[in-house]
Amino acid sequence: MALKAYDLTGRTAFITGAASGIGRASAVLIAEAGATVHCADVDEKGLDETRGLIADAGGIAHAHTLDVTDRAQLRAAIDSADRLDILAAVAGIMHSSTVLETRDEDLDRVLAVNFKGILYACQESARAMIAAGTPGSLITMASGAVDAANPGLLCYSVAKAAVVQLTKTLASELGPHSIRVNAIAPGWIRTPMTDRHDTALQHQAEAAMIRKSPLRRVGEPQDIAHAVLHLASDASGFTTGQILRPNGGVAMPW
Repeated sequence: MALKAYDLTGRTAFITGAASGIGRASAVLIAEAGATVHCADVDEKGLDETRGLIADAGGIAHAHTLDVTDRAQLRAAIDSADRLDILAAVAGIMHSSTVLETRDEDLDRVLAVNFKGILYACQESARAMIAAGTPGSLITMASGAVDAANPGLLCYSVAKAAVVQLTKTLASELGPHSIRVNAIAPGWIRTPMTDRHDTALQHQAEAAMIRKSPLRRVGEPQDIAHAVLHLASDASGFTTGQILRPNGGVAMPW
């Protein structure tokens, strides 16, 4: 009976950032739970690999090469689905610079992808769910960066803090439509995005994660994918407006 709550057979999910990392792991896991998955990303090659992994596991996936900062592209991809029950807005980028070194174009780009991209995906998904009268679950990707001061991560932290407020506001507005909205705020996760980022900052962040976490390790994409599955499923049917923190315990008050 408990496992039935995680059965997504007959449902359709739309996942951004699905070409790698957390997005790919989430897409594969949600497909394994029975959902049809629409995978979106700017990385066409990575999307094809994700679709292949889902097909190999016996799942159904559709790929949409798009830029999440383009509302029209998102709308077209979402509208192409026969129905929509789940959104996981995972797509994001990282940027590091001190506050005094941060340029307008740096802030604009990070806000465009990490906040507006999630806002647009939530707006278009919610509109589709409301029009169809479909109860649903919107899952946004925040970050453990919202719980601490992070030197060099102003743009990223500000965008993720905005995602937290977006999540809570949407939860209050969409609840009457039986649409739940929750955020995930991971600790440091080893993904292609973090691997591509500033090497010194990456090593510093991973060392801090291992030092502070009672589990003494950094996170892997699968750790967050399981949180996505939980929020997508009926197992979290009475959960909305919450920030789930799979962070190895680093945000605990000591």
